[in-house]
Amino acid sequence: MFNNIPPVTRNIIILNVIVFIVSFFILPQLYDSLSGYYPLSPNFKSWQVITHMFMHGGYVHILFNMLTLWSFGPILEQALGEKKYLILYFASGLGAFVLFNLWNFIEVQQISSALNALGIDPSEIYTKAAVGYSGSLNISAKTPEGVELSQNLYNLLRTPMVGASGAIFGVVAAFATLYPDAKIAMMFIPIPMKVKYLMPVVIVVSIFLGVTGNAGGIAHLAHVGGALVGWLLARNWRNHLYRFN
Repeated sequence: MFNNIPPVTRNIIILNVIVFIVSFFILPQLYDSLSGYYPLSPNFKSWQVITHMFMHGGYVHILFNMLTLWSFGPILEQALGEKKYLILYFASGLGAFVLFNLWNFIEVQQISSALNALGIDPSEIYTKAAVGYSGSLNISAKTPEGVELSQNLYNLLRTPMVGASGAIFGVVAAFATLYPDAKIAMMFIPIPMKVKYLMPVVIVVSIFLGVTGNAGGIAHLAHVGGALVGWLLARNWRNHLYRFN
């Protein structure tokens, strides 16, 4: 059955599984190197813009992502052709990274301004947030507000973005754009619904959770960024759908 999956989707799934196995069980030090950190974090490396798409936080994370890609990817790959499908996938992943970190930038600037107003230099948090830092973690903040702000900034600089979800949301959004009347069901909405109604609900909820901070460890705004790119590309391509192949 796996051999019947079109080549690009099949190879993306294989690569994700290989990277997961290597980074979790063989070379765990790769996790920090390949995950996607905030671009102004001391832990950011340029290649993470791409490599973060192949990193996952656990078995459930990679299983859900790969099952979703397996469900929607083959249809899009056959409809668009390998080249445009590959562009769709990686452009959506990049869009996810950009939107997620634009919001991070806003948050970092707000926190840094608040720290400066309290007489705390944010640069000390940047230094201590570096992976491998072995010095003292004591900070100059003495008030509860300063400690909380320092911890928030530290978390933003030390917590990476991982997963293929942004790229996959782009694939699903493209599917919804090209096949709006197709019916699908999701785990939390078990009744089949037309994807043109379901997808906007998912996006609105993702924006709300991402902006309000009720993310629960999930990069909801990355999903929105990926979906936005997928929608834009599919909207641009759909009038020429039958010319692709």
